[in-house]
Amino acid sequence: MNLAVRDSNSAQASAAQAPPPKDHLARLNEAQRAAVEHGGGQVAAPLLIIAGAGSGKTNTLAHRVAHLIVKGADPRRILLMTFSRRAASEMTRRVERIAAEVMGDRAAVLTEGLTWAGTFHSVGARLLRDYALEIGLDPAFTIHDREDSADLMNLVRHEIGLSKTESRFPAKATCLSIYSRAVNGQAELEQVLGKYFPWCIGWADELKQLFAAYVDAKQAQNVLDYDDLLLWWAQMCAEPAIAEHLGSRFDHVLVDEYQDTNRLQASILTAMKPDGRGLTVVGDDAQSIYSFRAAEVRNILDFPKLFAEPAQIVTLDRNYRSTDAILSAANAVIGEASERFTKNLWTERRSAEKPLLVAVRDEAEQANYVCEGVLAAREEGVALKSQAVLFRASHHSGPLEVELTRRNIPFVKFGGLKFLDSAHVKDLLALLRFAENPRDRVAGFRVLQLMPGIGPSAAGNAMEAMERALDVGLGLQFFKPPARAETDFPDFVQLFLGLRQKSSWPGDLERARLWYEPHLERMHEDAAMRRADLMQLEQIAAGYPSRERFLTDLTLDPPDATSDEAGPPHLDEDYLILSTIHSAKGQEWTKVFVLNAVDGCIPSDLAVGEKEEIEEERRLLYVAMTRAKDSLHLVTPQRFFVHGQAARGDRHVYAARTRFIPDHILGDFARTSWPPPSADKGRGPQPDVRVDLKAKMRGMWR
Repeated sequence: MNLAVRDSNSAQASAAQAPPPKDHLARLNEAQRAAVEHGGGQVAAPLLIIAGAGSGKTNTLAHRVAHLIVKGADPRRILLMTFSRRAASEMTRRVERIAAEVMGDRAAVLTEGLTWAGTFHSVGARLLRDYALEIGLDPAFTIHDREDSADLMNLVRHEIGLSKTESRFPAKATCLSIYSRAVNGQAELEQVLGKYFPWCIGWADELKQLFAAYVDAKQAQNVLDYDDLLLWWAQMCAEPAIAEHLGSRFDHVLVDEYQDTNRLQASILTAMKPDGRGLTVVGDDAQSIYSFRAAEVRNILDFPKLFAEPAQIVTLDRNYRSTDAILSAANAVIGEASERFTKNLWTERRSAEKPLLVAVRDEAEQANYVCEGVLAAREEGVALKSQAVLFRASHHSGPLEVELTRRNIPFVKFGGLKFLDSAHVKDLLALLRFAENPRDRVAGFRVLQLMPGIGPSAAGNAMEAMERALDVGLGLQFFKPPARAETDFPDFVQLFLGLRQKSSWPGDLERARLWYEPHLERMHEDAAMRRADLMQLEQIAAGYPSRERFLTDLTLDPPDATSDEAGPPHLDEDYLILSTIHSAKGQEWTKVFVLNAVDGCIPSDLAVGEKEEIEEERRLLYVAMTRAKDSLHLVTPQRFFVHGQAARGDRHVYAARTRFIPDHILGDFARTSWPPPSADKGRGPQPDVRVDLKAKMRGMWR
């Protein structure tokens, strides 16, 4: 028998027995599949995915990345940008799971190459270090968080004499906000002041002087702030040769939550991909609610006409979250918008329960209504965790929090002290940043003043001595400290020189902590709790390959809260969610209550100056409504008591239903009032008496 024929026959038999490859796109609907398969795995025309609330946006984007890898795209040449590091890591895990369905074990090897997945700021920091020499930047730069940037702004303000003005100059945080808004919005300072900070418009010339000095100080100290990570990246892309080289490093660039990008971020994308080929952006113009961070909704609205080759638009309008009644009402609200991509969400989830518009007398009755509704739903089997109360501003929940506490209903409100805002953590990180970059004056001032006897003046003298010396270490060694600091200063110098050598990581952090602990006990009564935070910081540091990477990542993606020793166990692990609408974006709950659905709250009375602001407030209400899966209650208090009067004062105003629910869409809502009017119990028999009160009244004045 011919061996070749036999081998051919056996190969055919094996192929016939092998299971067919699994379709990794089988779970997607038609629109999702069209978005994923756009370009057939090749570098193709720009793609805009308009993804409505609850339409599986994240899932679609993960499938697109996995599909590109399955089709042979090099994962090292894929740039994936999200708005949080957690989202990026979650996306990477999803991509691996999806690719594994087709490629098996090979998928893990390939997805490990997906190293360019992160936030705009983290990607920007990496690229700036890569191109540092080409753009005149020292690659050993450190990154200031918002608080450190405000401190440096304040330091510069004092140095140039703006703290001695006759009238009140804007505070450091306000100055930083103005600077950030001008940079991210790519707008003239006068325009920013006139639109967002009108009370500061008289300081325009002084602010320009301050910002120029602030930039000089940052460059002299080799530090960048958050805004610089985007600004330097954008300026780098303004050079055609660098922009072309940058663009050629990535075949595919994918951006999540594109409606939340600012003008600076949009300019970076168009500079890297001027023809738009290989560019995919995902977002929902109806959920653009972050203009206070300089987000620009026009980025997504204008995207289709940016490039010579028109962008393909795929609309994901099937909602997997809410009932048809809730979607109908939400569509009616957003349908009143002056400009948007045409999109009406639909679902196969049917329900006869329309969203409820509830009229109550005042905020106290509103709190009672929510508590009654929450407890009633709990008795019906809806856990407290599956219910949420949303509001426009954080202070709107005050009366409700009091009532929840009175009724012993556990709740969690989003917020709390940031981990990196705590003094002891900032002290230790400042010590590491100072060793990494001795020109960082904010870090240096903070660290030097930890030692007793060294104040601002002595710290300034020490920094100047380091700057004058040929070597910063020698400058510090030969500096003569004040008499009170002579005991502690030599140990600090020894530590500083050791950290400058970068001997070991994370051993450097342990050495810094051991030096800092005596000062921690001297300055803080709760030193034991704070020491636990520092030990936790060491554990975090062990997961990073270098000090530079640790400092960068911790600044760009800080943890939320500080730790304490574990307390007593929760007796009731179920709790109600309280959240601002901004914080609730991306979340979902079975039952949702929206507080203060009245004009003056939604829209806020601070956001009705311009048409763009009103449109964003409309989108806020839309976001709040689309968080609900089964049940939605919009509560409208009729009476609000005026602030600034006596505690028991009666001055009040009447509120009107929000303008975003006009009369002609009321058919999509059910309406009720609470509490229901009590039945007339009737009157008893009247007394058998006749009194001439008219005569009494006349007699009072005679």
